[in-house]
Amino acid sequence: MPDTLRVPSDTTGALPAENIPVFSDTTQYNDTTIEKTASGKDTVVVKKKVHTPRGATLRSLVVPGWGQIYNRKYWKVPIVYGAIGVPIYTFTYNRKWYNKIKYALSIVANNRYDGPNAQDSLERLDPALRYLVEQKEQGALIDYRNDYRRDMDYSILFTLLMWGLNVVDATVDAHLKGFDVGDELSLYIRPTILPNTMTPALSVVVKLK
Repeated sequence: MPDTLRVPSDTTGALPAENIPVFSDTTQYNDTTIEKTASGKDTVVVKKKVHTPRGATLRSLVVPGWGQIYNRKYWKVPIVYGAIGVPIYTFTYNRKWYNKIKYALSIVANNRYDGPNAQDSLERLDPALRYLVEQKEQGALIDYRNDYRRDMDYSILFTLLMWGLNVVDATVDAHLKGFDVGDELSLYIRPTILPNTMTPALSVVVKLK
């Protein structure tokens, strides 16, 4: 349920200047309405929706890039889809060749390159694999099949990894969205000399006012 903030107004429904609420840039507001209280006075009700890291995390878990859109980091969305799309493409490519080699192995194992159905079997075979089948290179076909199966597993692993990084990125961005970078925090870089070696260096000083 969204939080509400009630601010009293005068009898005309207009807000005094000193009572106008000031909100953080990291908070999104839905609408503002005027309601009657039990005493009959008008109050301004501001319904707000707070930007939360949990919201960014859940969105990124469901759909990659949704958390980045929620954080208004739109330029990251193509990067997210590129990082996840590449391993998905390699998975489909390796799976296609895995199935082709698996079919070629079935031809060799069942001696289907000879006999009445040999022509039909060879026509369905990929031309790049026909030489290995005709030469009965079963060992080479098994090696190729295992290589493509290994690459399929790697593709799944990298897809899950990139998906997880997408969630982490959205969560961290949402946390930093409310980070205070006001005037009370300052950073200074000053030259100094290391006492042990007496060599010049740079020191970083953080001050809180």
